[in-house]
Amino acid sequence: MSDFSEELKGPVTDDEVETSVLTGAGMHFPWLQTYVETVAIGGKRKKDFAQTTSACLSFVQEALLKHQWQQAAEYMYSYFQTLEDSDSYKRQAAPEIIWKLGSEILFYHPKSNVETFNTFADRMKNIGVMNYLKISLQHALYLLHHGMLNDAKRNLSEAETWRHGENTSSRGILINLIQAYKGLLQYYTWSKKKMELSKLDKDDYAYNAVAQDVFNHSWKTSANISALIKIPGVWDPFVKSYVEMLEFYGDRDGAQEILYQIVPSHKLMLEFHTLLRKSEKEEHHKLGLEVLFGVLDFAGCTKNITAWKYLAKYLKKTLMGNHLAWVQDEWNSRKNWWPNFHFSYFWAKSDWKEDTALACEKAFVAGLLLGKGCRYFRYILKQDHQILGKKIKRMKRSVKKYSIVNPRLSY
Repeated sequence: MSDFSEELKGPVTDDEVETSVLTGAGMHFPWLQTYVETVAIGGKRKKDFAQTTSACLSFVQEALLKHQWQQAAEYMYSYFQTLEDSDSYKRQAAPEIIWKLGSEILFYHPKSNVETFNTFADRMKNIGVMNYLKISLQHALYLLHHGMLNDAKRNLSEAETWRHGENTSSRGILINLIQAYKGLLQYYTWSKKKMELSKLDKDDYAYNAVAQDVFNHSWKTSANISALIKIPGVWDPFVKSYVEMLEFYGDRDGAQEILYQIVPSHKLMLEFHTLLRKSEKEEHHKLGLEVLFGVLDFAGCTKNITAWKYLAKYLKKTLMGNHLAWVQDEWNSRKNWWPNFHFSYFWAKSDWKEDTALACEKAFVAGLLLGKGCRYFRYILKQDHQILGKKIKRMKRSVKKYSIVNPRLSY
């Protein structure tokens, strides 16, 4: 590890990469040394150079898989020469490979420290400008792992203002992530300030100053995250912090609605549905139905029995209240894919075997939406179950009375 660390901390010279493999003390790979000494231009020597760097890469990867951090560091020290490869493609790809492998070695090596990792990260940012943003983000996450929040925030701020290179889609995604994590750090600071404020009495002389500080931090966080959530993507951890701030300032309805618009599958959506259901406004009742359908659009929620219970009960209530149009509005965009996604014969057998209560709730929804001819509904109806027998009979009667499908049609 000492060679790797000293190499990172030493000054950079034009000949450094080319000769570094020859100066590493404590390495015992005679065959490797012979290969490297033949590196020059032309013919067999170029081939030997390629074989040497390829061998080094293979041994680094093998050592990483075996968690042999010291051995990986020694091979990595030799692999640096690939930055001088005559093959332009390999030379351009080298910085990213070196960063990925080197950062993993430094993260796990027992003798590594933050100073060494910081030096390595800074060097790699300057060697491969194409990877500057990616390395900056990963460097910040490393600093966060070590509790160095201010250093991480500074690192992200520098990356956010970096303007070299082409504007590509991948670069845009990285900038979004950098701003997101910066907003998350600001949210963490806001949370600490909020906690500090909660311990103060309003008559305390320091209360107003701390309250202003809390507000300032909330503004900074909102500026980062409110812009972010307008961009398509799954931003759950970041949205949650924004929602908490809105709730803190008394805008609970606004917080829940924003969360639904951005992350319709979030577990808090069932709580949001409950709030909408209790509202006196009809538009909120309609949104309550939309929220439930939205939750069950996602694969991660297909086994959520609470969501299915809520939808089964709310569908019946909606249809009994003569709001067929509400149900049709939600079902029209799903009728081509929900049957296979949720209500196939395969899922009927699988759900009944794993969770009979879940299967019954799903069967009721399937019957209301697809009619009594639905395969899922028919399969559950035929099952013999002492405890659920009465429930299945009630379900059959309700489907016959309230299904949105013409009884003569089957699906």
